[in-house]
Amino acid sequence: MTLLSVQRLEASYGASQALFGVDLSVGEGEVVALMGRNGMGKTTTIRAVCGLMPNRSGAISFAGRDVIREKSFRIARLGIGLVPEGRRCFANLTVRENLLAAARPGKWTLDTISGLFPRLGEREGQYARTLSGGEQQMLAIGRALMTNPRLLILDEATEGLAPVIRQDIWRAIRSLKTNGESILVVDKTMSELLPVADRCVVLEKGAVAWTGRPDELTAQVQDRYLGV
Repeated sequence: MTLLSVQRLEASYGASQALFGVDLSVGEGEVVALMGRNGMGKTTTIRAVCGLMPNRSGAISFAGRDVIREKSFRIARLGIGLVPEGRRCFANLTVRENLLAAARPGKWTLDTISGLFPRLGEREGQYARTLSGGEQQMLAIGRALMTNPRLLILDEATEGLAPVIRQDIWRAIRSLKTNGESILVVDKTMSELLPVADRCVVLEKGAVAWTGRPDELTAQVQDRYLGV
């Protein structure tokens, strides 16, 4: 079953158009990798899906409901959990308070988040501002999961982190996939991203340049659309 469907999506920042007819979809229990070089429209696509881009057109449906004109908070309530680029934890709240701030009933609780990220359980009473960058990223993911979303969106969740922390986060993402979570993920670490993805969508200058399975992503395609 298709959970998220995006068709002919266009978006702009004022007079500057950023997306040109983007099509993508995420099925129930599917992991889709949204890929492309910097500045090709990945984060803009995510912002548009989540209702954070006021200037957008096309068709976006989530769980069978048209959301192209919905406000961002209503889209979140429908079941989209966003982990934005840059973490954005509540610095003056504790780990526990951050996790409970947006909690909704479901399988993701303080205990299950601690099982996914033991570091968060160990630091439950610490203020978010005292955590390392990697721990703050874990907290951002945990906070999104505490909304018990039907779709988790990860925008550069491992960027700029130490290798050992990146491995902890990729381990968690693999666990989420195994548990059947639906995920739309943006990341540059091809060696970790491709094994967890069911499908890939590559953007070039705000439009879809290639889509297919990870095993179909040839060296030529990577060099043309993903190379430096």
